[in-house]
Amino acid sequence: MELLIGLIVILIAFGLYRYFKARKIMTTLTEDEFRQGYRKAQLIDIREPKEFKGGHILGARNIPLSQMNHRLTELRKDQPIYLYCQSGARSARAAMLLHKKGYRDINQLKGGFKRWGGKIKTG
Repeated sequence: MELLIGLIVILIAFGLYRYFKARKIMTTLTEDEFRQGYRKAQLIDIREPKEFKGGHILGARNIPLSQMNHRLTELRKDQPIYLYCQSGARSARAAMLLHKKGYRDINQLKGGFKRWGGKIKTG
């Protein structure tokens, strides 16, 4: 029983560490703030291709989180990166990977694509 409680405490601590680290390395933007800057940035949808084809923010490129490490050469370090996923969890993981690789101006859409009220493109 003590082992189980210890594991739960460790998992909670790790989750809190990742949450606060992600908040430190990226900026979470409201939809209005996101709209103001995404046209001058690298807009990256990190959902899987099937999700992307079902609808995405107009002008976004699809670089799924599962492929991010192998496709870093497609991203410039001297321009802001605007990330979004379905709800925000995957974009936080992508931000940590990007930060580790030297990217610094990283932003995410608060609430992800499911909260987006702007123009979308399907297909």
